[in-house]
Amino acid sequence: MHLVLFIIFAGLSVAGALNLLLQKHPINSALSLVVVMSSLAVLYLLLGAEFLAAAQIIVYAGAIMVLFTFVVMLLNAGREERTLGSRAAALLGFPAVAVVLAVVATTILRAPGLGAVSLSDPITSTEELSRVLFHELLLPFEVTSVLILIAILGAVALARAGTGDHPRKRVPFAGAAGGERRGSK
Repeated sequence: MHLVLFIIFAGLSVAGALNLLLQKHPINSALSLVVVMSSLAVLYLLLGAEFLAAAQIIVYAGAIMVLFTFVVMLLNAGREERTLGSRAAALLGFPAVAVVLAVVATTILRAPGLGAVSLSDPITSTEELSRVLFHELLLPFEVTSVLILIAILGAVALARAGTGDHPRKRVPFAGAAGGERRGSK
């Protein structure tokens, strides 16, 4: 049963990632990323990592994706313009990807003891994980939250600068000193 669920949600994750890349509208791409994040949460559940699954849903599929969606809406990004790309990327990109995939596949296939899993280490509880997160890693945790806040403020500032809400300069009529308007006799 685990294998069937793994195949279903791994396929859903890969399909969501491909859909993310192929979408023309950024909101649809963000929604595809939500599918990927949710599928990964189910894969974490299958591995027995309930806390990571809950954190994946709450933090990534919830908060971060809401942030991404707001930024896309604030920037008022429309449809993406499709270009043919550069010739160098087309000529070198596909062979480079094939070489990287071949190296990764060779490394995985030749790895000794692949698939041998042992539970020799005790499973970490949520209490121990939270103690590490909020004691030893408190500074990086807070710095990350400040960086996210700065990113939100930057997105708002960029969206505000491009709306054209600047006050207009008043241009006096030609001949305003004589009380005449242009075009009147």
